[in-house]
Amino acid sequence: MKIEFKKARETPPVADINVTPMVDVMLVLLIIFMVITPMLQHGVQVDMVKTKNPIAMQDADKSDAVLVAVTRNGDVFLGTTKMAADDLPGRVRDMLANRINKMVFIRSDARARYEKVVDVVDNLRAAGVDQVGLLTEQVKDQKGQQQKGATPSAE
Repeated sequence: MKIEFKKARETPPVADINVTPMVDVMLVLLIIFMVITPMLQHGVQVDMVKTKNPIAMQDADKSDAVLVAVTRNGDVFLGTTKMAADDLPGRVRDMLANRINKMVFIRSDARARYEKVVDVVDNLRAAGVDQVGLLTEQVKDQKGQQQKGATPSAE
């Protein structure tokens, strides 16, 4: 009696790349970036004045834009750094030293005292700022959608 053993044939190695795990990782990264991106804002959060006919200010969204914020209680921020309004001229002058466009954008809270905003503008003029952009928000219609020109803007 002879017993024969058959060798099980080994399947050849698969040369294809399995992209399913890579797609899963990419979708997770996409979701993470979609959630985090709105949280990345320039400067301090303020409730800006709402206007019906704003002028679009695309330069305010650039990463190198100089933003000054005036909060409801009168605090002044250059970017994210809190400082006194009287300290603005020296710091802003240094920031604008090698720039051709000497524009500074002001984000003021709608309930900030007018006196504080004027003080900031006065100190920016003392720093040699040529143009000041007052950023506002577009008024939303009754459906909750922004009207035409829905970007942050200045008057």
